[in-house]
Amino acid sequence: MNRSHSILSARLLAAALCAGTAFAEESATNDSEAQRDVVNLDRVVVTGRAGTGVRTKAETSYAITDLSHEQLRLQAPMGVAESLKAVPGFWVESSGGEASANIRARGIPVEGYSMLSLQEDGLPIQHDSGLGWMNADQSFRLDETVDRMEVVRGGPASLFAPNAPGGVVNYVTRLGGDTPEGLVKYEIGDFGRHRVDAWYGGPAGDWRYALGGFWRIDHGVRDPGFRANDGYQARFSLGRKFERGSIDANVKHFDDHVVFYLGVPLTFDSGGDTAAVPGFDANYGTFLGPETRYLVAKDAAGDRVLDLKSGTHVRLTQVTLKGDWDLGGGWKIEEGFRYRDSDTVRAGLFPATLTVAANRLAALRAGAVALYPTATDVRFRYVSTPTVYFDTANQNGNGLVLDASAREIGVSLEEAINDLRLVKQLEIGDQKHDLAFGYYFADVSETFKRYSANLFTDVRDNARVLDLVAVDGSGNVVGSMTENGFSRYGAEFANGSGDSRTHAFYGSDEWQLLPQLRIDLGGRWERIHVDGKVERIASRNLGGAGPQDDNVLTGTGVFDPFARSFDKFGWTVGADWQFTPRNGVFARATPTFRLPSLGDYITNPTAKPITQKIDLYEAGYKYVSQPFDVFATAFLTRYHNFGFGELVYDPATGSYISRTAYTDTKTYGVELESNWRAAAWFDLSASATLQKPEFGDFTFTELVNGAPVQRDYTGHQLLRVPETSFRIVPGTTLLNRRLRIQVPVEHYGRRFADAANSVRLPSYTVVNVSLRYDVNRWLTLYANGDNLFNEIGLTEGNPRAGQFQSGEAGARYYLGRPILGRSLRVSALIRF
Repeated sequence: MNRSHSILSARLLAAALCAGTAFAEESATNDSEAQRDVVNLDRVVVTGRAGTGVRTKAETSYAITDLSHEQLRLQAPMGVAESLKAVPGFWVESSGGEASANIRARGIPVEGYSMLSLQEDGLPIQHDSGLGWMNADQSFRLDETVDRMEVVRGGPASLFAPNAPGGVVNYVTRLGGDTPEGLVKYEIGDFGRHRVDAWYGGPAGDWRYALGGFWRIDHGVRDPGFRANDGYQARFSLGRKFERGSIDANVKHFDDHVVFYLGVPLTFDSGGDTAAVPGFDANYGTFLGPETRYLVAKDAAGDRVLDLKSGTHVRLTQVTLKGDWDLGGGWKIEEGFRYRDSDTVRAGLFPATLTVAANRLAALRAGAVALYPTATDVRFRYVSTPTVYFDTANQNGNGLVLDASAREIGVSLEEAINDLRLVKQLEIGDQKHDLAFGYYFADVSETFKRYSANLFTDVRDNARVLDLVAVDGSGNVVGSMTENGFSRYGAEFANGSGDSRTHAFYGSDEWQLLPQLRIDLGGRWERIHVDGKVERIASRNLGGAGPQDDNVLTGTGVFDPFARSFDKFGWTVGADWQFTPRNGVFARATPTFRLPSLGDYITNPTAKPITQKIDLYEAGYKYVSQPFDVFATAFLTRYHNFGFGELVYDPATGSYISRTAYTDTKTYGVELESNWRAAAWFDLSASATLQKPEFGDFTFTELVNGAPVQRDYTGHQLLRVPETSFRIVPGTTLLNRRLRIQVPVEHYGRRFADAANSVRLPSYTVVNVSLRYDVNRWLTLYANGDNLFNEIGLTEGNPRAGQFQSGEAGARYYLGRPILGRSLRVSALIRF
């Protein structure tokens, strides 16, 4: 692929560096900027605890990772998932683009963010982070209004947050201060990227305000031939401190389109390593293209437009109010309220089955001959150029054809969340107690709609749409098995709506038993009630000439209601022993849970979900100093009644077949997080995870060609979770701290795409680079290069081929989703 923008970016960077030399005499960096890379040993942790006292990272009884705004800025993540790559214990899949990622915490093998609470200023961005087709990262965008990030892994996360057995990711926003100040950052990238971030804050009498946001356009690293990412975010905050308390208000709105990347066609090279198929670039290619950006399908009401160019389009408005007040007598009340209203449309081209064209035609021939008596054969031809027929032997150099689904999902979500806490610190004898009592409430309303239609395409970058035609012995077309490439209209349909109300009561005590020993304990009781309705589905024949509209799924107008309630109690107890204020050990046990949610019923009113129970154990050592720090944690995760499911495409019928089984999983391992500041000019940071993620008792019987077959996946490695992963970042700071260069190296071990462990996802290593150069006290330049060596690192296989036993096991050609190819971004930040 043409990467000519790389030359432009490199020239801009070189010019800026030269300019920095010219300004050398006036470019003395101010003290605050010079100290930004020095670790803050006394930074207060606000996530994963409640109470009136303060705790530093070295004093917590659980595992936590924190990143400052400058660390985030230098890392330059293009989405939420990429900001979590430095967090040990997390397996991050960001290969789908800026949103809709998958995070697996401590081996918990669930999709999306289902086991994490994604938060902003200590309140959930979305009550259920793993709502179907509505991952919480779609509801949040990183920009310069974010001050820092704190991530709690396991531990007390589920005590203070809903649906958070795996942890809490908390983005703390930047507030206005006593002095007016601001910044503007402009970024360009070699994939047509232009982005502007801005922030400004200061005093207004007794109040403090801040406003900021971003605007961004680009065509994506995998270029679909049109603008893939396009949108903006705006935020305004206003706050004030009083003698006995404070109040803060925050309003955020964004309207953003982001592309959703899916699997690409792959094969093996002569050495057995992952390789691209001829005619497709595995680093930069995508099936999505000009011929699939705008499709017209059909449903029971007539034509249905599928605007795949829209990608994942989110329009969201969020209002947050937070405050605290000293009630006297050592009591303090803390209140947090958040309202959000959003509309999301997710549209994409979902590859289902990759087949040698000759084999696919052979499977389709009988149906065509039966429908058209004069037909003797079938052929593919291009929809946009009907006179051009598909070369079965070597079209695009590969002779492959793709069954795909054009899918559109609409989710409207309205939420009101409130978290009220009463805290008090007291002494009983010579022992201190830091108490917190809380009540959490969430009211959620959701509507969900889904439609999909199946089509044929060829296999190449920006795939072209194919029609399947029946021909006679002379090669003349006697009929068509498709219409505008569509082999089946209405392959999927859903229409549901519902509400949920969650009540939770929780309490905690940080009990200072001895000067060196603290016991942290707490419990949470949570109850959810869900109710709503789901439209019944029926099949209709629209009466067209071909078979594409013979079996269109649509609504009947009859709705089935649902109403269910669930509740559960969980608890946590931890101990922290501090040898010194910066050196100690901790241990914790947390039996916790995740209740069923509205998403379990929104497409199936008779669903029978169960409360998921997870037992978490951890013990760790921590040491913090200015030259060196280390946090090492051993953990054990036992996941009971894990609901393992799949949605498999059947090319014979064009239908999706759903299957779910329940099993147990166990993951034990060690997490390591360390920083070594060896000299003023050199430092090294590292994070690593060594773990054994495996299924428990996982045996069942399934029918294969009508005969029962016993399956036993007990002890198999969990899906897409590596046993070994690490991230090492050597860095150097030169020219009187004006120049900073760091080279993150990431390695991920072997994984599997199915429970049978029949499809291997090979290990891979990625090398990136980040650079910062202070031209002067008001201008700083940044440069980021990702995946410098164009590694084809697979993050997932083809889930639509099966996740129990993949139908692509042993295949020469298969679908998988690699990380994005090499890209370069350069930005200039101006402070004022």
